[in-house]
Amino acid sequence: MCFVFVCDEDERVVRREKAKGVCPYCGGMIQAVDVESQWRLFFIPISFKTKRKYYCTLCLKCLVL
Repeated sequence: MCFVFVCDEDERVVRREKAKGVCPYCGGMIQAVDVESQWRLFFIPISFKTKRKYYCTLCLKCLVL
């Protein structure tokens, strides 16, 4: 029996901008990043989503609101 993984997720950064506040871990500046993700099955796009993620510029931790 052979199982082949045929799904793929592609993420790319659309834009970055400065966000308000400071990092609770190190006190660094926070950056808001808009990321587009696209799921594909056999090279055919299935799902397309845009997400906003927050990162610290010093310690590079992903922050959850």
